[in-house]
Amino acid sequence: MNLSRRMLTKEEEDAVGDEIEVRREDQDKINKFSRLHSHVLTLEEELQAKNKEKEELDDITTELELADEDELVPYKIGDAFFHVPLERAQELLGVSAAKVEQEIEELEDKMGTIREEMAGLKIDLYARFGKTINLET
Repeated sequence: MNLSRRMLTKEEEDAVGDEIEVRREDQDKINKFSRLHSHVLTLEEELQAKNKEKEELDDITTELELADEDELVPYKIGDAFFHVPLERAQELLGVSAAKVEQEIEELEDKMGTIREEMAGLKIDLYARFGKTINLET
């Protein structure tokens, strides 16, 4: 968010006229927009990590399709590896993949809700301050 003072062109000065007073409610909206933007960035990082995890689970699932059915497969639970039958490992991977997909959907929903709220704040703030405020993210 760029709220620093800069030189205005003659057209911008004419459009703005007198300096616009920043009211308490305006500052609250600016602060809220900033907090929401930071939260979206954090959620985007989480989403990238979850997508990577999902991709890795998909790769492991593909690899297990090539294994012998009679083989015991090492499966990591917590910090330890356990040797489990192939079929059980595939079931556990399926559960893990479903859980990650659910978490991805939840993150995307949260991000969508926050972005909608940010869009509303942008509309209000640009209506009040016009070109004198920069809320581009």
